[in-house]
Amino acid sequence: MNDAPLARMVAALLLAAGLVLAGFLVGTGLERFRMADRSVTVKGLAEKDVESDFATWTLTFRRGGNEFGAVQKALADDRDRVVEFLRAQGFADAEIEVRPLQVQDLFAREYAQGNQPLRFNGVGRVVVKTARVAAVEAAALAVDPLIQAGVQLTGNDDGPGGPGPRYQLRGFNDVKAPLLAEATRNAREQALKFAAEAGAQLGKLKNANQGVITISGSDGQGFDDGSSRTKRLRVVSTFEYELR
Repeated sequence: MNDAPLARMVAALLLAAGLVLAGFLVGTGLERFRMADRSVTVKGLAEKDVESDFATWTLTFRRGGNEFGAVQKALADDRDRVVEFLRAQGFADAEIEVRPLQVQDLFAREYAQGNQPLRFNGVGRVVVKTARVAAVEAAALAVDPLIQAGVQLTGNDDGPGGPGPRYQLRGFNDVKAPLLAEATRNAREQALKFAAEAGAQLGKLKNANQGVITISGSDGQGFDDGSSRTKRLRVVSTFEYELR
């Protein structure tokens, strides 16, 4: 008797069963199932949007001219206008940090260009540091009076992300534990569901990898550059359970 057709039929049935099982694993978020040692590995996902709890806002302003004293005075006047504006917005002196003025002689540089239209370039900075993030966001949208007064506000060159306030989440540890707990619950629910459908019981936890919590802007894309007041936290944790 020729057993070749029977062998091919059995192989085809095993392949089909494997494909069905693979599709099930992908559909349920199951990462790995090992029959040999009766264990299952799953991933737990957790996401949460949280509000920033601290803001840093650097107001940078510039002046140029051919007389050192005139540039320095213009910068000092601009600095006074900026501080006055911030106080009018409700910020206390303890929240306002005034940086020293800087005036550079462009002709004195080693690689100075002879066609420089202005000899002196000056910059001044006033930094707001506060936990009142809503007040910073509102003030950043109300700078028109400064511009109308002739203050030449420029981008934030003290850090990444361009102009505008930088928002931080200093209470990260307060939200870390609940987020990891949610990822753990999510993974266990998947493992329990698989065990029930496989006719088994979920055993003890064999291995766990809590993963890394990533922080992005409110859109959930890329990395957090500090420009978004709302932060999205995301973690993927991996767990391996025994099956009985």
